[in-house]
Amino acid sequence: MTFSCQNGPRAQHLLFSILLHTAWELGSGQVHYSVLEEAKHGTFVGRITQDLGLEVAELVTRLFRMVSKGSRDYLEVNAQNGILFVNSRIDREELCGPNPVCSIHLEVIVEKPLQVFHVEVEIKDINDHPPVFPTKSKNFFFSESRPLDSRFPLEGASDADSVSNALLSYRLSPSEYFSLDVQTNEELSQSLSLVLRKALDREETSKVNLLLIATDGGKPELTGTVHLLIKVLDVNDNEPEFDQSLYKVRLLENTANGTLVIKLNASDADEGLNSEVIYSFSSDVPLSVHNKFKIDSRTGEIRIKGQLDYEEAKSYEIQVIASDKGTPSMSGHCKVSLKVLDINDNAPEVVVTSLSLPVLEDAPAGTVIALISVSDRDSGANGQVTCSLSPQGPFTLVSTFRNYYSLVLEGPLDRENVPAYELVVTARDGGTPVLWAKASVSVGIGDVNDNAPVFEQPEYTVFVKENNPPGSHIFTVLASDPDALENALVSYSLVERQLGERPLSSYVSVHSESGKVYALQPLDHEELELLQFQVSARDAGFPPLGSNVSLQVFVLDENDNLPVVLPPHAGVSPVTELVSQSVAAGHAVAKIRAVDADSGYNAWLSYEMLPEVGVGRSPYRVGLYTGEISTTRALEESDGPRQTLLVLVKDHGEPLLSATATVIVSLVESGLSVKASSGVAREAEVVGMSKEKVLGDVNVFLIIAICAVSSLLVLSLLLYVALRCFTPSQAVYSPGKPTLVCSSGMNSWSYSQKRGQRVCSGDGVVKNDLMAFSPNLPSCPSSEDRSPQLETGSAPSCKVSS
Repeated sequence: MTFSCQNGPRAQHLLFSILLHTAWELGSGQVHYSVLEEAKHGTFVGRITQDLGLEVAELVTRLFRMVSKGSRDYLEVNAQNGILFVNSRIDREELCGPNPVCSIHLEVIVEKPLQVFHVEVEIKDINDHPPVFPTKSKNFFFSESRPLDSRFPLEGASDADSVSNALLSYRLSPSEYFSLDVQTNEELSQSLSLVLRKALDREETSKVNLLLIATDGGKPELTGTVHLLIKVLDVNDNEPEFDQSLYKVRLLENTANGTLVIKLNASDADEGLNSEVIYSFSSDVPLSVHNKFKIDSRTGEIRIKGQLDYEEAKSYEIQVIASDKGTPSMSGHCKVSLKVLDINDNAPEVVVTSLSLPVLEDAPAGTVIALISVSDRDSGANGQVTCSLSPQGPFTLVSTFRNYYSLVLEGPLDRENVPAYELVVTARDGGTPVLWAKASVSVGIGDVNDNAPVFEQPEYTVFVKENNPPGSHIFTVLASDPDALENALVSYSLVERQLGERPLSSYVSVHSESGKVYALQPLDHEELELLQFQVSARDAGFPPLGSNVSLQVFVLDENDNLPVVLPPHAGVSPVTELVSQSVAAGHAVAKIRAVDADSGYNAWLSYEMLPEVGVGRSPYRVGLYTGEISTTRALEESDGPRQTLLVLVKDHGEPLLSATATVIVSLVESGLSVKASSGVAREAEVVGMSKEKVLGDVNVFLIIAICAVSSLLVLSLLLYVALRCFTPSQAVYSPGKPTLVCSSGMNSWSYSQKRGQRVCSGDGVVKNDLMAFSPNLPSCPSSEDRSPQLETGSAPSCKVSS
C-alpha cells in the first residue's frame, strides 16, 4: 500500500506557502546565485565581477576581497577571470539544518573608490539522505481478542533533507491482517498506525512479519525500511485506553524545572491486576525527551526535568505507553505534542570587521572604517535588532543590508586634538525586557603633516658683548610641531643673506637639531652694533612645512679702546704754548682734545693734570671734562720760564683706560707777547671774566637737561617695548645721514650715525644714563679757530638713535 502527503489539498497549500517564502527570501540580496550542495571543488557559481559591474583587470588594483560570515570559506573568486566557484565541500544539512531556505551571505569589498556589495548564494538541496527509522526492527504484541480496526501507533522515519526531498510516503508489505494508516496534521506532521483488518487467532497465527517502507520525494527516490514483528497474545484481552490519542501542550522556554506538563489518565476495563496501569515513555522516544522530561509511572504526571530552550528545540513529540499488570500485559498509547514558546532570553551578538586602521586625519567624509554584523537567536520581535553608536563624534552607522552596518566617517578629524576614538556599538533587540550587547571599536587617527613648526615668539632680541670667543653660544631658538613622528621632527637653518660684502653665515650659525645659535667670530661693537637675521624651522614631513623667526642681536660695547688725543697735541713731540707773564688768573693756555672709539660710559672722557716732580703748587689746571688748560693765578718769576705739563686723559669704563698729552708752556715778556697774541689775550680776558659769572648757571641747566632727556628716553623705550610686543614687525637696519651731536658745553663735537633699531626684549642691563659715542669725529679745529670755553664738570649729552 502506498501513501503520499502530497495527495491532500492541505499539504499542497502548505507546500505553496513554503515555496513562496523561499522565493521572497532569495530576492532580497543585491546579487543572487544558487548552487547544489555537495558540488565539487571548482564548480562554477557565477560571473560575479560582470554581475557587479566590475572590471576583471581592476580586481588587484582595487584590492578586491570577499568576506563571509563564518569560519569556513566555501566559495572563492578567481582573480584571473572574476568567476565565483566552489572552494570546499558544502553540506546543506550541516550548514543550515532543517531550515527550508539555506543561503551563504557574502560581502564583496573593493577600494578606490570604496564599494561594498552584498551577494547571496542559495544552497539547493539534493536528495542525498535516505529516510531513516529509529530502529531496524520493532516487536509488537497483539492480543487475540483485539477488535477489528484496532490501531497501533508506529514511529515514522526521518529524512535529513529539506522541502520536497524530505516529504515521505509510506507503504506496508502485503498482509491480510494489517493495513497502514497515515494522518497528516496542519504542521505537516505525520502519524502512522497499524490497523487491524482481520481478527487474530493465536492458534492459527502466533506471529506476523511485516516490512514498513518509507520513500522520500527526491529524484531519484530513496527508501528506508523497518522490520515489524507482531506477536499474538492470549488472555487479558482489554488494554488501557487514554482519554485522547493526542494531547497538545504549550510551555514557555523559561518554565522552571519540575513544572507539571500534563497529567495523563488511561483506564482498563479488566479487573484486578489486569486493570492496574503503569505509565512509561515509549522505547522510541529520543534521548532529548528523556533529558528534558520525566513521567510518574503511577500517576501519569509528566514534569520538566531539565531546562527548555526554544533555540535548541521548538517542539517535542512524546509517545506514552499505559500498560496493565495482566499476563500478558496489555498497553495503550497516546502522543503528547509539546510546543515551546520563545521568550527574549538571548542577547544580540555583534561582530566587528575592521577594514582600514588607523584612519588618516585627512580622510574624506564617507570613508568606511569597519563592517558590523548583528544577530539574535530569538525569533519574532525578540530577534529584531537595532544598532546605535556612542559617542557618535565624527562617525555614524549606516545600514547597508539586513543586519549589516558600516561604520562611516562623516566629519573632519584632527589627530592633534583627539588622537584616538573609543567607540561602542550597542545592539538592542525588540523583546521585553530589552536585551543588548556591546562591542568596542578602537579607531586610531593617523597623522598627516598639517602643522608647521611654531616658534615661542615671532621675534627675539639678543644682547651679546663684543669680543666674544669664536663659536660661542649666544642664543637658542625653539620651535614646536604638534604633529607626530617625522612630521614633528624639526630642523633649523639660517635664512642666508648678504651683510655688506660678506654672507650672514660668516657671522653666525645655527645647530640644525638643537636650534642653538653660535657666533662664528668675535663681534666688534665699533664695526657692527646690530645684527639682524632670520632662522627657519622645517619639519621632516611630506611636503615639509616651515616658519621663520627674526633675531636682533645687539652687540654690547666693552671698554676695549684707549682714549686718543687729537692733534695738535697728539704724537710723541710735545707742543709748546707761549704765555705772557702778565696774564691774569683763568687765562686759557691750551685745549686738549681726545676721543674714544667706544660708546656710553666707556667713551666718557675726563682730564686730569699730573703733578710735576719737584715743583710746588702749579699755576695751571685742566678742565675735568673740557680738557682746557688755564691759569689758576697770576704768573710769577718763581714759576720759571718754562714748564712741562702732563695731562692724563681717561675714560669711565671697566677697566679704566687712559692716555697722556704733554704740553710745554713757555713764558714770554709782556712786550713780546702782545704782537703774537694780543687778540687771544684780550679775548681770554673777556671770557675769563664771564666764565665765573655764568659757570654756576650753566652747570645747573646742563644737569636738568641731562636728567630730562634721560627720563624721556627711558619712558620712550618702555612705551616702544609695550607697543612692539603687541604689534610685532620686522626690524629694519638702514643707515642714515650723520647727525652732529654736542657732547659737552665747550665746543667738543662728535658725529654719530642714525640707525633704526627696534627692541622687544633682552637680557642686557639697562643703565639710567644711556651714552652712545661714535668714533666718527670731524677733524679738530685749528688752534687759531679755538675760542675760550667754559669749564664744566657735567657729563656729556646722550646720542639718541632714531
